[in-house]
Amino acid sequence: MSTTMAKPETVERKWFVIDAAGKPLGRVAAKAASMLRGKHKVNFTPHVDCGDHIIIINCKDAVLTGKKLDQKVHYWHTGWIGGIKEIKYSKLMKENPEKAMTLAVEGMLPHNSLGRKMAKRLRTYATEEHDNIAQKPEVCEF
Repeated sequence: MSTTMAKPETVERKWFVIDAAGKPLGRVAAKAASMLRGKHKVNFTPHVDCGDHIIIINCKDAVLTGKKLDQKVHYWHTGWIGGIKEIKYSKLMKENPEKAMTLAVEGMLPHNSLGRKMAKRLRTYATEEHDNIAQKPEVCEF
């Protein structure tokens, strides 16, 4: 028996929908990151982008457990001197829940050019309506 290595031109991509309503934000993000990498496939190869397209709906209904909603803070730097910015997750989940989910998923992907390619296949929506009906996505349960 020999080991098969996936090649970029032979990768078949599917579309999946994950419903985040009532589920912890981190659990949904971990499942999405795993599927974006392609770890659920039998021909997973770490150095090849072999993941699928992921649509996450109902991001506004995702749950942050414990005191994370009040204590968790997202920091970023503008690039200017003294340009550190911050936003609490209570405000982020209220104003832009798609960004909170995207940040969580992208933090779980590889931090290199391969991870940036994977992140382009992630689509997040605050409500149930999404623009990808034509791709006939399958519902992913976990």
